[in-house]
Amino acid sequence: MIINISVHHPKPGAEPALIESMHRYGAAIKGAPGLVGVYTLQDKAAGVLVGMAIWESQAAKDASAHLAWEAVANDPFDQWEAEDVGGYALTEV
Repeated sequence: MIINISVHHPKPGAEPALIESMHRYGAAIKGAPGLVGVYTLQDKAAGVLVGMAIWESQAAKDASAHLAWEAVANDPFDQWEAEDVGGYALTEV
């Protein structure tokens, strides 16, 4: 199992646009072979948005993840993000 997590810190007022972008990212891979689930999550107290994609295998991710990135390729993340996006590529051990 592969779990990718990205942690976003939206600038004031940019949260709705960033959420919409994250939803488009997820919609682009929904139903992809080997995708267990894709989620847009929020921690209001911490002021962060978290994207999480769970894949059955690295091969499944490699075959389809580009579709998600293509869906948001032209989004102005530099205008929406208060700091660099943090992330984790987790594998089951």
